[in-house]
Amino acid sequence: MIIFSGLTQKNDSRIALTIQSVGKLVTLGATVEIEAGYGARQGITDGEFEKAGAVVRSDGDVALSEADVVVGLSEPGVGTVEKLKEGAIWVGFLDPFRQLELVRALAAGSISSLCMELIPRTTYAQKMDALSSQASLAGYSAVIAAADRIRKSLPMMTTPAGTIPPARVFIIGVGVAGLQAIATAKRLGARVEAFDTRPVVEEQVQSLGARFVKIDVGETGQGAQGYAKELTEEQLESQRKQMARHCADADIVITTAQLFGRPAPRIVTQEMLDGMRPGSVVVDLAASTGGNVEGSVPDEEVVLENGPTILGFSNLEDQVAVDASQMYANNVFNLIEHAWDKENKKMTLNLEDEVVGACMLTHEKQVIHDGVRERLEEDA
Repeated sequence: MIIFSGLTQKNDSRIALTIQSVGKLVTLGATVEIEAGYGARQGITDGEFEKAGAVVRSDGDVALSEADVVVGLSEPGVGTVEKLKEGAIWVGFLDPFRQLELVRALAAGSISSLCMELIPRTTYAQKMDALSSQASLAGYSAVIAAADRIRKSLPMMTTPAGTIPPARVFIIGVGVAGLQAIATAKRLGARVEAFDTRPVVEEQVQSLGARFVKIDVGETGQGAQGYAKELTEEQLESQRKQMARHCADADIVITTAQLFGRPAPRIVTQEMLDGMRPGSVVVDLAASTGGNVEGSVPDEEVVLENGPTILGFSNLEDQVAVDASQMYANNVFNLIEHAWDKENKKMTLNLEDEVVGACMLTHEKQVIHDGVRERLEEDA
């Protein structure tokens, strides 16, 4: 079985196969091919990949059309999908609820697509959960990006010239990204507060040394996979009013609230931004899915007059591309290994399997995932 991965998008230095994962795939019995120059953005030469057992292909499009399995990172274009052979397997992020034309192309081409966003959030599947592994690094990078832009230090400093108080960081949303942001800000010496609609995460926040902000918005909770449930507009408005004071006191605000398959909730309004100090920084990790922060722009830095700077970077994982690639490549390898037929040395797609069945998006010209299929019918 040929497993191939080609060059990533121009604005992304991450790669889906590392030297280590190539070696492990070869050990399984796979023929691993990569496009020439694949690891150049990370300083990895083609020769290093060849030593690990990979075959370097200069004819990327031809290799793509011949591959049995194609491993990607960001979702492919429809043109790329049309180059795949019928029955090929695509493994990667696919953003299926927004990329409807892509889903249609995958189904039309009889491509079996394994969507990394749909990996179940179970204990067993943690090692394949790329959404969480990348979110963790995004949370770390959000703090580093904000620290680079505020005009003060994060830790408290006692000097002969006086005492500098610690910076105040307020994190909204305590999922994987939020928890890593809390841990990073605390390690850098900041005073950290955090809020989430799920009271169950209070203990996790406190275990990292941060203060959990309690805001009463009525009945809340979390879904079956651990994600926060969507709030009503009335609950969101109540939340914003109670949250405004914490934003005003903060030097850094980081928002991480995203709803898979739906636009991100608007949490920080213009009124709340107007109450923040000039020179403060807001990082919106949901900018690419609608934005938690009013006025945030995907992949841009917006400086408000007499107010905060809003960072809407949608690919903060790329700031630590080496580690992000290593984690993602491990997630991908673990998924492939889980579906690997050792006797025949190929992937087998058992729709009854708890992992493969959950993350299978398209297969044999059909859209398998019920939610995505319903969205396609609504869009027809």
